[in-house]
Amino acid sequence: MLDLRLNKLITNNIINDYEKQVQIINRMIMEKTGAGNDFLGWVDWPVNYDKDELKRIKEDAKYVRDNFDILVVCGIGGSYLGARSALEALNGLKSQDKLEIIFMGQTFSPNYVAQVMEYLKGKNFAINVISKSGTTTETSISFRLLKELLEKQVGKEKARKAIFATTDKEKGALKTLATNEGYKTYVLPGNIGGRYSVFTAVGSFPLACAGIDVEAMLNGAKQAREEIQSQPLSINKCYQYAVMRDYMYRHNKPVEMYVTYEPQMSQISEWLKQLFGESEGKEHKGLYPSSATFSTDLHSLGQYVQDGTPLLFETIINVLNPKDDIVIPHDEDDLDGLNYLEGKNLAFVNQKAFEGTLQAHEDGGVPCNVIYLDKLDAYNLGFLFYFFMRACAMSAYMLEINPFNQPGVEVYKKNMFHLLGKKGY
Repeated sequence: MLDLRLNKLITNNIINDYEKQVQIINRMIMEKTGAGNDFLGWVDWPVNYDKDELKRIKEDAKYVRDNFDILVVCGIGGSYLGARSALEALNGLKSQDKLEIIFMGQTFSPNYVAQVMEYLKGKNFAINVISKSGTTTETSISFRLLKELLEKQVGKEKARKAIFATTDKEKGALKTLATNEGYKTYVLPGNIGGRYSVFTAVGSFPLACAGIDVEAMLNGAKQAREEIQSQPLSINKCYQYAVMRDYMYRHNKPVEMYVTYEPQMSQISEWLKQLFGESEGKEHKGLYPSSATFSTDLHSLGQYVQDGTPLLFETIINVLNPKDDIVIPHDEDDLDGLNYLEGKNLAFVNQKAFEGTLQAHEDGGVPCNVIYLDKLDAYNLGFLFYFFMRACAMSAYMLEINPFNQPGVEVYKKNMFHLLGKKGY
């Protein structure tokens, strides 16, 4: 289970100062009365999700696993980051699962797209295209290419049975196409934005295809919801974390660095960067979300974190019991001087690297809070995802902004569409 230690960052005086405000905002989230309240469907999703759709997702996932070698997940931002982060965190970067998962639709890169398309030639693949509108440019370009290749390889009839669309329930270009072509569809609820959608079909279908227990993830989220909205601030780890973020922001610590010690968790940091960056970065407010993977990045960013401009604090996710481990062997010559570690496993070394770095950074004046997980499984990851989503809503409302829109994103799109010659721009 999750254990958050704020490492002396939160005092009783701070808790007392924030307690009334947190109570008001928590009630606002529960009753859905704050700014952007029409996008608060995720709050109760772990208890009122569509049970029939989840049953259908699990059946269709089995069909995909039984009939295809590859699933291409085509989406961008919240339409892919949650699924990708969960997939890598739970199945690893070198998964031996019989179904390969490939991501497209998240970039304009001609190199990446061309290489994936070349790889898929002659392969037995299915597609899960994810877009509420069906007009997201990166995703739409990739889906057009994938659909053309699939139909060329297996014909239109077989292609229809290999394409699964996650989109709006009633409207939009992708919904229209799916209806016309007869694709199986899942709903991206209208009251849940992309970056809060990991527990919906956006995440559930590709994760179920990957053999991950999506019901366990929902149960973890359900437990988090029950604890967070009922506990007082004095013991509420989620809202204490939100308070700590607000306090740091108002006391000259404008950068939050998310740190993991597992490369397979790096996409969780990417998901967090979107969640907090897109939710809070408005009206010239908000913490800047950054990330690092230690110990790797200690050999590049470590010097700056330790001795550089004192503008950041760390939020570290530390998994105490890794799924896999390996023992350091004895070497007769011991030229590398590592025999003092023989017989020890890498989990022990990784943990000592964490402990030594934490002490060094705290001694160097870097505020650190640590989220401890006993293990990283579907249940704990579901708890963790919901924990961060609820903390994000709380801390964004503390800034008196709408956590669920993203008006700044539209500026670059308008410029891009004008330069590309799109009609009306």
